[in-house]
Amino acid sequence: VQLVESGGGLVQPGGSLRLSCVASGFTFSSYEMSWYRQAPGKGRELVAAITSAGGSADYADSMKGRFTISRDNAKNTVYLQMNSLKPEDTAVYFCRALRSISHITYWGTGTLVTVSS
Repeated sequence: VQLVESGGGLVQPGGSLRLSCVASGFTFSSYEMSWYRQAPGKGRELVAAITSAGGSADYADSMKGRFTISRDNAKNTVYLQMNSLKPEDTAVYFCRALRSISHITYWGTGTLVTVSS
């Protein structure tokens, strides 16, 4: 099983980034997918989640209107489009796969997003 995030980097405040997470080794379309983040010195927090078929998404309040989660089950990939980035969005971003019925969870290793001028 692998979850490999990419797309992080250094961006100026107000800029945009698109993160990707490619999954392998499990039935991607059966799993709810989420993005979490962990800022320096802080705990991991939920950013956004999307249902297995992609029909419904939910966001943390501070990300609503700025971030969009989406998925392509044919490509085993989940995305996070981040717009209007702020310095406080600086964190390592992780993707997570969850199959609720069996409580199976997989995590990626993360990609670093730095928002700074």
